[in-house]
Formats: sequence, C-alpha cells, structure tokens
Amino acid sequence: MPRGDKSSYTDKQKRNAEHIEESEKDQGRSEAAAERIAWATVNKQDGGGKKSGSANKTAAKTTKTSKTSKTAATKKAAVKKTAAKKAAAKAAPGKATKKTAKKTATQAAEKATTKTAIKKTAKKVAKKTVAKQATGKAASKTATGAPAKKTAATGARKRAAGKG
Repeated sequence: MPRGDKSSYTDKQKRNAEHIEESEKDQGRSEAAAERIAWATVNKQDGGGKKSGSANKTAAKTTKTSKTSKTAATKKAAVKKTAAKKAAAKAAPGKATKKTAKKTATQAAEKATTKTAIKKTAKKVAKKTVAKQATGKAASKTATGAPAKKTAATGARKRAAGKG
C-alpha cells in the first residue's frame, strides 16, 4: 500500500474527512493544508483506518488501554488521599483543624516509636542475660562436672519462666 493510500478507511471516516476539509477551506486554509488537517483529525479520533486488513486496529486499542490504566491508578491515589483525610478528621473530635490533626498524628507516631524502642531494649537485655547464663554454665561445667550442668539448666529455665 503506497503512502497516502486511503483504502483502509471506512466510508464514514472518508465522509468525516471531507466534512473537516470543507470546514478548513471555509476558514481560509489552502486545499493541501485542509486535506492534511482533515486526515490528521480522522486519524486522531479513530486511530487510523478501520477496514479489515489495516494494521492500526491493535495499535489504537493498546493506546486506549494504557490510557485507562493510568487514569485508574490516578483515581486510586485520589481515593487513598481522601480516605486519609477522613481518618485524620475522625481522629480529631469536634472541629477538625489542620493543627489538631497534625498533633494527633505526631502523638501516634511518637507512641509507636517509643513502643519499638522499648521492645529493642528488652531484646538487648534478654540477649545479655542469655550470654551471662551461657558463660556461667561453661564455668560450672569445668569446675564441678555434670551435676552442676543439670542445676544450671534448671535455674535458667526457671528464670526464663519468671519463677526464679
């Protein structure tokens, strides 16, 4: 198919191009410019020729699909933002102002960080105690033998359970 061939366009597309071309001529454009603008407009509206055998059908579909997926992602982000705003408004009772919402959010963040800090220090202390117990077990093993091992293990279990 030579360049500029219009055989892959439907009759409706051709009529539309003729109408656009006449309109452009009425506005004072040259015949060549009017034709070029008319076919460019038809291509933009329909994605090219629609008759069977024209390769532009699938290209037009994929372009439309990617546009819709981008719009869906944008809409989801907007929904998330509004949900966050509603949650902030609920957190601050009465007249929800920006300051009170911000303050409550900051307080919640501070509480969360404090809790994690407490958990971390508790883990560190537990590790140190385990290490001390392990060194104590090793010392008792070498000094007295098997009976000390048994009592050290029992003591460690009791301490872990909170009885000792």
